[in-house]
Amino acid sequence: MAAGYLEILRARHVARLLVGTLVGRLPCATAPIAILLFVRAEGGSYSLAGALAAVYGVANAVGQPVLGRLVDVHGQPRVQLPAAVLSALAMALFAFAGIGTLPIAYTAVAAAGLFTPPLEGGLRALWPSVLRREEQVHTAYAMDAVAQEVMFTVGPLLVTLCTALWSERAALLVLNVVGVLGALSVVVSRPSRAWRSAPREAHWLGALRSPGLLALLGAFLFVGVALGSITVAAVSYADDHGGDAVYGWLMAAIGLGALIGGTVYGARQWTGEPARRLQVLVALLAVCYLPLLLMPGPVAMTLLTVLAGVFLAPVIACAFVLVDRHAPRGTVTEAFSWLVTMFTVGASVGTGLAGPVVEAGGALWGFAVPGAAGGVSLLVLLVTVRVLVAPGGRAVVAAASENDRNRAVEPRFSSGDRA
Repeated sequence: MAAGYLEILRARHVARLLVGTLVGRLPCATAPIAILLFVRAEGGSYSLAGALAAVYGVANAVGQPVLGRLVDVHGQPRVQLPAAVLSALAMALFAFAGIGTLPIAYTAVAAAGLFTPPLEGGLRALWPSVLRREEQVHTAYAMDAVAQEVMFTVGPLLVTLCTALWSERAALLVLNVVGVLGALSVVVSRPSRAWRSAPREAHWLGALRSPGLLALLGAFLFVGVALGSITVAAVSYADDHGGDAVYGWLMAAIGLGALIGGTVYGARQWTGEPARRLQVLVALLAVCYLPLLLMPGPVAMTLLTVLAGVFLAPVIACAFVLVDRHAPRGTVTEAFSWLVTMFTVGASVGTGLAGPVVEAGGALWGFAVPGAAGGVSLLVLLVTVRVLVAPGGRAVVAAASENDRNRAVEPRFSSGDRA
């Protein structure tokens, strides 16, 4: 099972790029949890915590495609590192200002989200330049999704660990400093410095002129809603079943489930139409959210959250293939960043929606949101399947786009630079 992953990891630069990106994304991945815990420690309500987390997410959603387009135009180092520093400084302002002056709190959180560097989209743009074959790139997408779940498993535990050792404020500060170091590791690497996007057609819509990409983004909006709503519902559940420690384990369990599912999914080469496969995966994801409504004791609930996460990484990995298929020429970083954006917007909507739902009906109603959101995501995929399924299994424009991207990068590397 691990042979495909080991082959990828042995390629030069792969491990560094993957680890650096994951570390660089820790502030973004842990922000909703860290903000929720910080606001509660400051005496704020669930609604305020959810609203601030939602503002961070919406600002992040706005910034990702904008910064992604700048990366496609100007390269990675000139955009990624300055953005990471600005984001960390804004979160530090929020940590020290607290929630005493709400305009400052909202502004700082918004700035932190807005300047979050598009490391995730940038990594996927780099894979064709450091790997030899297309099937290796697809395996790298799956490995990428699996590695993210390691981060989402460890991230909540790091937040709770920092909180236990120091404070909720320290958790915000430490994780953002670590994030800047991760971004620095990526942008000083040779592939990042050498990468250039293929020439792009001047169009104000950029990647959004692709109907297939728009359909995929619509579906992922609701996948994000599902995941975002769980983070708030789990806080309410944990308050009645053991506090912050239980909450950290529940969030880590979702990541563990996705890690397991993604590892199994990425261990084999899949045939057939990925758009059809994505429908099945999203349907299974939605079904696995439903047992959370049982709300048993902490141990059993942790096991159910593992189940709830099993199909998340496979859904993400399959979506990466479709993004690569439908991204217009010269917009690869922007296209992947739009996927991050819609997922983030959905998660922000989910946290913002779940706060009032939990306050009105308790954790039970909060856990009803993800199952419903997963069903809506499946409906979007079913309605737009003709757009997502490319003639002959691959869109002609997208195939040309991938070839152009590879040609744009590969001449910058000699054979000695590759695995």
